[in-house]
Amino acid sequence: MYQDMYERWLAAELDDADLKPELESVKGDDAAIQDRFAVALKFGTAGLRGVIGAGTNRMNIYVVRQATQGLANWVKTQGGSQTVAISYDSRIKSNLFARTAAEVLAANGIKVRIYSALMPVPALSFATRYYNCNAGIMVTASHNPAKYNGYKAYGPDGCQMTDEAADIVYAEIQKTDILTGAKLISFEDGMAQGLIEYVGDDCINALYAAIEARSIRPGICKTAGLKLVYSPLNGSGLVPVTHVLGDIGITDITIVPEQKNPDGNFPTCPYPNPEIFEALRLGLELAEKSGADLMLATDPDADRVGIAVKCKDGSYELLSGNEVGVLLLDYICAGRIEQGTMPKNPVMCKSIVSTPLADKVAEHYGVECRNVLTGFKWIGDQIAKLEADGEVDRFIFGFEESYGYLAGPYVRDKDAIIGSMLICEMAAYYRAKGSSIKEELERIYTEYGRYLNKVDSFEFPGLFGMDKMADIMQNLRVNPPKDFAGDKVVKVVDYKKPEETGLPAANVLIYTLESGATVVVRPSGTEPKIKTYFTTKGKDLAEAEAQKEKLAEACKPLLA
Repeated sequence: MYQDMYERWLAAELDDADLKPELESVKGDDAAIQDRFAVALKFGTAGLRGVIGAGTNRMNIYVVRQATQGLANWVKTQGGSQTVAISYDSRIKSNLFARTAAEVLAANGIKVRIYSALMPVPALSFATRYYNCNAGIMVTASHNPAKYNGYKAYGPDGCQMTDEAADIVYAEIQKTDILTGAKLISFEDGMAQGLIEYVGDDCINALYAAIEARSIRPGICKTAGLKLVYSPLNGSGLVPVTHVLGDIGITDITIVPEQKNPDGNFPTCPYPNPEIFEALRLGLELAEKSGADLMLATDPDADRVGIAVKCKDGSYELLSGNEVGVLLLDYICAGRIEQGTMPKNPVMCKSIVSTPLADKVAEHYGVECRNVLTGFKWIGDQIAKLEADGEVDRFIFGFEESYGYLAGPYVRDKDAIIGSMLICEMAAYYRAKGSSIKEELERIYTEYGRYLNKVDSFEFPGLFGMDKMADIMQNLRVNPPKDFAGDKVVKVVDYKKPEETGLPAANVLIYTLESGATVVVRPSGTEPKIKTYFTTKGKDLAEAEAQKEKLAEACKPLLA
């Protein structure tokens, strides 16, 4: 079957000149052909993601055309504006894939609003709402290695597409022949017919205004003299992040030169992920050289931001997503109470794998903390519920441990632009009162206890990696561990049982141990890996770390 599909692609006149040489190069190599054609990239709530190349199991213009025809079929049943917003990041072929999607939509009579230059995830979410679109498309593979690209689909609320809508789109995709099934007109014809238009400056400026309106202490940065090193990691963050920081008064910004310009090869870091030290190494070196107060890095689609802060001895410390989430929550709550801008019955949201320290901080400030499934769309879903009740202003903050933050309901996905702005504002404020981010973090630990949150990943590459992951998760359910390194399991929550959790079904297991520690096991939704999340608490960091190491060792045989 896959051999037939390969022969069909090989015989076809392909519109992308890069595909034919690749197909020729794997002639006679059954494993390589199987890898490209045995399966198709599966469209889900996160859209598509895969290695760029030729075949049904790769990201290319034919997979994008087929997916977009499926999306167009769904949009045509939705009434409304019959409009779709499109943005793209710096990845290889992102611009081509974005234009390809626009061509298919226009051929279906659907209007397109596309950014004229790369812009990040929050800009796509904002444009989808600004133009009252039926859907949005973001061409990105987030923080995956350079050989990947992807296609994220958004609903009319600017949130990643719901399961129900994604299922309908997937069914339509399966009805569409991959090489010939999509309708198509040229991008130029779509423009001439008024079906394709660029996103206007009014939309972009409205996004910046919405972000800046969420400032906690407006004007604090103008006089703080904050010295910043910033890296967009060769992605889409440079223009929007520096624009907003400039507007709030941060002018001393040194951009990491090797990571300044958009470049989908990500030459300085094979894995452009601000969670990983290697991606931040050049920024840290520059911070040390320049004596910067703070170093920030945003990932390629600028929905996540990582930071390093200067310590008293002049060294720099990378903070985890959990630590930054708790710091921002504390800063926003204290600041809004002080400024008199805290709404009545405030709400914050976080994922179930994020630190329980946030629950304690929220409780301290009288803020309701809602724990949701992993994936920022579930935080977006909570905002939508508040909006439906006419109470959207109750939402003050949401975060995930994987460096995603959002303060305010103007978009429905994580936003590294507002994350960067509030982190800088927080640093400026603490500096102005003779403290620092690092000292405030220590204050929080002293107040609430020394929590430690660590994530380990186990990779399962290859065609059968997903099957292996499914077997491991099944085995954990059939033969549940009674303890981890002698620490007895006192409670297991299986998120595949919505009747027990009150949340939609998800492939997540959470073990609460006698010591109070927790172990979470979940397969990644976007990569072939199982992640384990450990929360430990000790009298100091060393004790919490020693406990984590014991638990991690106990997990290894379970995931082998």
